Order: sequence, then structure tokens, then C-alpha cells
Amino acid sequence: MNFELWLEFEAVDSSNWNIENDFCNIRVDLPNGKHYGLNIWTYKFLEAAVNLDRRSGNNLGGLYQKPPDLFVKELSRNCIEMTIMDLLSQGNLEDILNTSILFQEE
Repeated sequence: MNFELWLEFEAVDSSNWNIENDFCNIRVDLPNGKHYGLNIWTYKFLEAAVNLDRRSGNNLGGLYQKPPDLFVKELSRNCIEMTIMDLLSQGNLEDILNTSILFQEE
């Protein structure tokens, strides 16, 4: 499946990203005119977010987390491209993940 992929960590200073323990935003543009915006966390960042909340007291001291749109092993173009290709092979991203990721142009 063809798609264009914008990755926040490539557009900003890529040397300030921890490939295995961070989060980012991405944009997926499909040839059919659909556009998606996703917030992605690595698996390790989930643990870091919980620990941060335990220290700060947010989210009832880490009792819960509001999840991102998608978790991945690492923040790399290869990992994210493979993930998006696999998800698109299963259907529409808004059906597989959640409807809020579909960008509606006005």
C-alpha cells in the first residue's frame, strides 16, 4: 500500500530522540485523500510515563494512563512504516485504532 509518512522526530532535531524510550507524532497521507494524525509511544515510554506520574502524583499517582493511539518497539522510520503497512493491510486505520486519528479537512 502506498502512503506518505511524516515523522516528528525526523522533522525536529533527531539527535534529541531516544529511539526506544520516547513518544512522537506522525502523519499518514493516503492516495485516496485520507489523512491520519497519530500519537505514538514506545513500550519503554509507557513505563517511564507511569514512573513520572508516581513521582508527580498525576493520574492518581500512576494508577492509570491515557494511552496514545499506538505503541511500537522503537521510534524508527523502518519500524513505523512496517507497522502502518501491516495495519493498512487489515483495513482503515480509523476502524482498527480509533476514529479520532482521521484528519477531517474543512
